[in-house]
Amino acid sequence: MWMCVLLVTAVVSGCAAEPGQHGGGVRATGKAGASASAAAPAHGQEPRSPGREDRKGEAAGKERDGDAGSREEGDREKGREGDRADFGEGRKRAGEKGALAAGPAEALAAYAKRVKKIQAARAAAARRWGLRQTPLPAPLPPDEKPTITTRKGFEVDRHKGLPPVFTTVPTKQKVVFLTIDDGAEKDPKLLRMMSELQIPYSAFLSDYVVRDDYGYFEKMQDRGVRLHNHTLTHPYLPALSYAKQKAEICGQQARIEKRFGKRPRLFRPPYGSYNRDTLRAAKSCGVKAVPLWAAEAFPDHMEWREWDRDLHPGDIILTHFRGRAEWKGSMPDMIRNVMKVVTSKGYAVARLEDYV
Repeated sequence: MWMCVLLVTAVVSGCAAEPGQHGGGVRATGKAGASASAAAPAHGQEPRSPGREDRKGEAAGKERDGDAGSREEGDREKGREGDRADFGEGRKRAGEKGALAAGPAEALAAYAKRVKKIQAARAAAARRWGLRQTPLPAPLPPDEKPTITTRKGFEVDRHKGLPPVFTTVPTKQKVVFLTIDDGAEKDPKLLRMMSELQIPYSAFLSDYVVRDDYGYFEKMQDRGVRLHNHTLTHPYLPALSYAKQKAEICGQQARIEKRFGKRPRLFRPPYGSYNRDTLRAAKSCGVKAVPLWAAEAFPDHMEWREWDRDLHPGDIILTHFRGRAEWKGSMPDMIRNVMKVVTSKGYAVARLEDYV
């Protein structure tokens, strides 16, 4: 019994002598195995690494021992490699356990650090672009996207099984979503402004005003903007037959996929007008949802769908690619106005595709 106690004490002492990076027990696994083959040094004697004297003996008696010494050294080296492998595997397991234990806290700290950095850049950009307040950071999107259903009063006959039509995303987070329609105005300042402010938005494109400069929207896509369907020629769809509606919607689906490499999942009908044939045609070529809008932004004012003329969690904001020729201001002016409203009411702009 007392020999067992002495043995345990010796092993524990060896573990404590050189703790590993993630704890003494893990680092000591290789050390204990290696030191077991070496005699304990006398008091005051420099400890030697395992096998050092054996290698000297091998050199002195090389002619006598021949290949036998080499085989013994090879065996010892294999043993040391095994010890190092055990140590590495143990450290890996310990690291995985530590990461598992500290994962949520570390992830939260990293997220907070990232948000702080983004906000500092946003604050500088807000000053450059003349915003009254720095845009608020959007919260993390939900792990699971909310279930989207058609807004009451926006149904069509036999709507079941057709894409939902909605103006607001169901969420309790104080976020809104910015969407820009058609593609007529191609202001390079908009691309720079939105990138520097790090404000997400979605574009719903009509080919007849986009095709003169696909490159502008390729740059937009490269900056993380999702490109969606707003028909080929922007007609009033309910006046068209099912076949003609399908040509407008599915033709634009194919055009966007060919030009930009990704088939849209979202479709917005021109003027927000649709009927059952519209939704049937949209579904037939891959459309999953039909987002309309709760408010519309201009450079000098906002227009509201709701009676209280206010924002609500999950509201979708519509605006257009327009300039001074049709507006009382530019696209950057429009962004300044909409962000003044959004930020002053305590909302952040989030990415629509993270929720729908």
